[in-house]
Amino acid sequence: MSNVIADGDTGRPPHRSKLFGGLHGDVAGLVRVIVRSRPGKSFAGRLRDRGVLKTHAFINAITLSIQADELAELESDDDVESVSLDVSVTSEARPDNPSAAHSAQDVLLATLGLPVRGLTGNGVGVAVIDSGITPNDAFSNCAFFDFTAALSWSPYDDYGHGTHVSGLIAGDGVRSLPAARPLYRGIAPKARIISLKVLDAHGVALTSTVLDAIEFAITNRQTLGVDVINLSLGHPIFEPAATDPLVQAVEAAVRAGIVVVVSAGNVGRHVVTGVPGYAGILSPANAPSAITVGASDARDTITRADDAVPEYSSRGPTWYDAEPKPDLVAPGQNLVSDAAPGSTLYLQLPEHRVSAGGSADGFFRLSGTSMSAAVTSGVVALMIEANHQTAGRPLTPGAIKQILGYTAIPLNGYDELTQGHGGLNAAGAIAMAAAIDARTPLRRGWKDRPLAATTTISGEAWQWSQTLAFDRRVVWGDGSAVPVWAQTIVWGNTIVWGNNTYGDTIVWGNSAGDTIVWGNSGGDTIVWGNSGGGDTIVWGNAMGWGHPFDPQ
Repeated sequence: MSNVIADGDTGRPPHRSKLFGGLHGDVAGLVRVIVRSRPGKSFAGRLRDRGVLKTHAFINAITLSIQADELAELESDDDVESVSLDVSVTSEARPDNPSAAHSAQDVLLATLGLPVRGLTGNGVGVAVIDSGITPNDAFSNCAFFDFTAALSWSPYDDYGHGTHVSGLIAGDGVRSLPAARPLYRGIAPKARIISLKVLDAHGVALTSTVLDAIEFAITNRQTLGVDVINLSLGHPIFEPAATDPLVQAVEAAVRAGIVVVVSAGNVGRHVVTGVPGYAGILSPANAPSAITVGASDARDTITRADDAVPEYSSRGPTWYDAEPKPDLVAPGQNLVSDAAPGSTLYLQLPEHRVSAGGSADGFFRLSGTSMSAAVTSGVVALMIEANHQTAGRPLTPGAIKQILGYTAIPLNGYDELTQGHGGLNAAGAIAMAAAIDARTPLRRGWKDRPLAATTTISGEAWQWSQTLAFDRRVVWGDGSAVPVWAQTIVWGNTIVWGNNTYGDTIVWGNSAGDTIVWGNSGGDTIVWGNSGGGDTIVWGNAMGWGHPFDPQ
């Protein structure tokens, strides 16, 4: 796991390979790789004759097609930072059993404390990087750009995933009666969808194609009004976040002022045994600045007391870096949204079609962290709109992420590596976003009187998590320069996550990555040694398996 290569009998110390994603294994023939240059360096000119396919200036990278025997030359190039395989990315939706009882979106909205009067997402743009969108009257305000080989100018969705995700975010549900209160409306029905198609008819894309779409969103942020990016897709983590091209693209988008919401992944269970396990977070959900969302199941009730985390929802920590993820969980089980008739999913899963009112088979039911990310993106759109109405300076992506975590409602019986800060609390997050004026200097506090740290949903008062992610890029100093609602944070190099569901303590030492010890987590001990450097990872038999994508 350390990616350390020994130099045989030369007497030299081991060096860290620049090759990732299995490139230093038994690779032969022509390979597509993403090559990142060191800061301030450029090698595109020297490599132009070797099959440069794409340039990704915003992460100092190129996509290159070369022979495997040329990898050693790339690795020895002093200007090269890292070489990653241009791996396949897939969507994160599950066709779960649709035969159980299911409620309309009234339950989904009510369990989140929605709707909030006057908020519809109006004026907020959400870029959905997915399989496209099927045009219909549910998306009256939509833009479309195709990054696949088809390069179509007309909106389409040949897989069906992107339409479903977009409908959860901003579908107006008008095709589902009654018209006055549609059954299957989205979270922010007036938000503008910017559909960036990267997934093909099978729900697959190359990493470099997703990079193209993210760069397009960054470059055209002002022109298209991109406030949020939704990434309900991912691939297994093959390398540290610091070298992962998708992670670096997400970080670039956040630096540009865009909120990025990413699905955690649907690999909470071992791919062979079905046993629930940890460390299944996908890339780019391991991006530090991303809002990483796992799935929750409201069980068709408004109360939060019976909310659960489905076993498929990926748990932390992140592979290689051992960072705590997800950040929160949100409804993702058996959600109904707009269908894409004729698409792959629509044809393969006829039992998931849903008729509503005057629309025959106009809707579709899916489960997964893809849906959870979409619900969260819709809530983020409402938060941005609420803040715009009360403040002259918008909240940063970091502030929005912290608010979501601080207002989340913890689920009973789940540890932090499963649920993050807790379940998405739309009403609480919107209330805090509306109350904060980011023009006020931090030392004065963002609000004169702190908000009550509870949200009442259907007559029940629920306590917020009141916890924040420790991020040296956002918060610094001795604790005096923080908002008044953030005084509960514990400062220093050690974060202690309390008693988990297995009855033992998880201790994170120096969150930059020195030592992480899991005590008796359902079995024996798991020790991550010097995880930040990637040197040693020792697994006990608690999970019965190693890497979640390498079944034994």
